[in-house]
Amino acid sequence: MGDPKKARKKYYIPTHMWEKTRLEREVELIKNYGLRNKRELWRAEAYLRKYRRVARELLASINLPGKEGERARAQAKSVINRLMKYGVLQEGGTLDDVLDLTVEAFLERRLQTLVYRLGLANTIKQARQFIVHGHIAIGGRKVNSPGYLVRKEEEGEIGFYSNSPVADLVMVKAGAEE
Repeated sequence: MGDPKKARKKYYIPTHMWEKTRLEREVELIKNYGLRNKRELWRAEAYLRKYRRVARELLASINLPGKEGERARAQAKSVINRLMKYGVLQEGGTLDDVLDLTVEAFLERRLQTLVYRLGLANTIKQARQFIVHGHIAIGGRKVNSPGYLVRKEEEGEIGFYSNSPVADLVMVKAGAEE
């Protein structure tokens, strides 16, 4: 069961640490998405790996007769709905679409990326700083984790925290421009 005080690792390190093409791809993704270290990238890859493994297992058992096939179809629908809820998978997706996902789909749903894409921060690094310092809220609730996966329905609720001095500066700046 494990010690409740000691958190379990949520990522897997690559088996070949010094593979040139993988290292170059990782550095590019870290720069584009403003990740702090490779561990954050490996965590997103672990999410992807988990859902792809589940999709492969379900595809193998979905056409089985009886209760096993019904259970697999229900689980497949559940997995697809969960990925659509997070906006990783498009509406009307299938298990084959789950197998086609890339790590960028999960990185695009991080709070840090969405704050930058919504224009609340000038750079991806500034978006991370705003989140860590407590200036960003989702639906009025302060979130200080840049790796938070934002659900589709929460996307419109992202904004500055009401008590944040940055929110006041943005309002003053917007008023001065008009």
